[in-house]
Amino acid sequence: MQRTRIKICGLTREEDVLAAVQAGADAVGFVFYDKSPRYVTPQRAAELSALLPPFVTPVGLFVNAGAAAVAATVAAAPLSLLQFHGDESAQDCAAAAQAAGRAFMRVFRVKPDTSGAELLEYERLCRASSGLFSGLLLDTFVDAYGGAGKVFDWSLIPKDLAHRAVLSGGLSVQNVTGAVASVRPYAVDVSSGVERAKGIKDARLIAEFIRGVRAADATFEKDPHHENPA
Repeated sequence: MQRTRIKICGLTREEDVLAAVQAGADAVGFVFYDKSPRYVTPQRAAELSALLPPFVTPVGLFVNAGAAAVAATVAAAPLSLLQFHGDESAQDCAAAAQAAGRAFMRVFRVKPDTSGAELLEYERLCRASSGLFSGLLLDTFVDAYGGAGKVFDWSLIPKDLAHRAVLSGGLSVQNVTGAVASVRPYAVDVSSGVERAKGIKDARLIAEFIRGVRAADATFEKDPHHENPA
């Protein structure tokens, strides 16, 4: 069975980290953007990361942070993967990843007029910039940094990109099964869709979200010839 990986992002509390782990999350995300209501300090991220068992990946989300700041954060918090969510160029991301000695994801904020060719070209540029590039995370374009809980048109994602991309943007218990079944991404990333308040996760929603992803995976197992309609 193809198993879609799952990241729960924007964690700020011990109980939310434990809920994500218990429900079967593959990764958890910590936000190091101080204008976000989900912001945590590197020291707080280190405390929360100490609760993680082996093979659950701690990911650090950065917005327009310089290479030195990223490296300093990684020195204080045991992050395994970086996620760049601002206006960083591919070269900026590569430099910060090199300074920190960590692989990175780059967020592409998808607009209504984004083309599949544009997504593939951006992935190519990021991959050419650094051997530390891990993949694209596709989110919805809004006039702010970080997610806004809004969905973009999934049909814009090229079939030959979807299977190695991380799908984000407005995912929730209500729509994640359909999203995974139609897009077949490598992974999904959720934050506000499993919250009861900004930065406060809901253990029941986390568990239901992960069950929704697994339901789509099970459907794909029954129909291995299922095609991405994009």
